[in-house]
Amino acid sequence: MHRTDVNTDLVSTLASDEAERKSPNEAGVWRLGGQAVNRIGFGTKRLGSSPEQAIELLRQAVALGVDHLDTAGFYPSVGRAGEQHGFDSLEWANDAVRRALSPYSGELTIATKVGPTEHGLARPDQLRALVEHDLRQLGLETLDLVYLRQTGLDSVAEHYGVLAELQTAGLIKHLGLSNVRLEHLAQAQEIAPVVAVQNRYGVGFGRVNDTMLETCGAQGIAFVPFFAVTATGREQGGVAHSDPVATIARAHDATPAQIRIAWTLAKGPHVLAIPGTGNPIHLAENIAAGRIHLTPADLATLDAIPSD
Repeated sequence: MHRTDVNTDLVSTLASDEAERKSPNEAGVWRLGGQAVNRIGFGTKRLGSSPEQAIELLRQAVALGVDHLDTAGFYPSVGRAGEQHGFDSLEWANDAVRRALSPYSGELTIATKVGPTEHGLARPDQLRALVEHDLRQLGLETLDLVYLRQTGLDSVAEHYGVLAELQTAGLIKHLGLSNVRLEHLAQAQEIAPVVAVQNRYGVGFGRVNDTMLETCGAQGIAFVPFFAVTATGREQGGVAHSDPVATIARAHDATPAQIRIAWTLAKGPHVLAIPGTGNPIHLAENIAAGRIHLTPADLATLDAIPSD
C-alpha cells in the first residue's frame, strides 16, 4: 500500500501509547460502492486556510487509517460571519488531496460532489464540466463516487440522469445523492443505483432525516451525515454545545465531538462518519471515537434531545 511521507513525530505525539485507539477499524467497515471502507472517514470541508498545512493533515489522516475521503471542488469553505447557511468556497481541497496523496493507494476511496456553483445549482448541461474539473484537480481518470448535491429541485431525474450517463461513459464508478428527500431517492433509483446519501444529521439536529437513515439501511445504501459534529453551527463549524453531551463525554473521558461521532455510528452499520478538521489533534481524537461504546442509557439520553 502506497503511503506518502508522514510527520511521524507529530502522529506519535498525538497517540503514542494508544495505537489501537487510533484505528477507524474499531468502528467496523461498510462497502461503499465496490470498496470496503472504515466507517470513520475524513471530510475536507474544514481543512483550514493553509493548503500546505492541509497537505500534511491529509497525509496524517491516511497514516492513521482513514481510507474514505469526502471532498468537493468547492471545498474547503469558510462560514460567513453571522450566517448559519452562507459560506465562501476556497476551492483548493481537491488540489490538496492530489498533492498530498497521489499516486493513490488502491485502498483509498475518494468521494466528491457536484451541483453547487457560485451562481446557484448547476444546470444538467453543466454537470459534465464539473465532473471533468474534479477529475483534473484530483488527477484521476475515474471518480470513485460522485454525489449530486441538489437544492430546490422537485425532481432530480434530469440532473441524476446526466451523472448516470457519465457513469456509463466511465468517468464515474458510483453515484450518490446529497441534501435530498425520499422522493428524490426513488426518482434516482429508477435511473441508476444509489450507493450513498448525504443529509444533515446529528445529536439534536436534522432528525427529520431519521426516516431517510432507516430507508437507506433497509436498502443497503450508506448514509453519510454532514454537520454531525457542528450541528446547528452548520457553516460556522466548531462543536455544538449540549449539556447532556458534555456530561456523557466526561463519563467516557472523551470529547463532546467524540460522543457526537459515536452516536452517529451507533445509528446503524451503514452510517459512515466524515468529521472534518484543520487541527491534527482533533483529527486523532475524531478517529479514536471508534473505540467509544455508548450505553443504552447514553443513547436514550442523546436520542431524547429535541431536534432543530
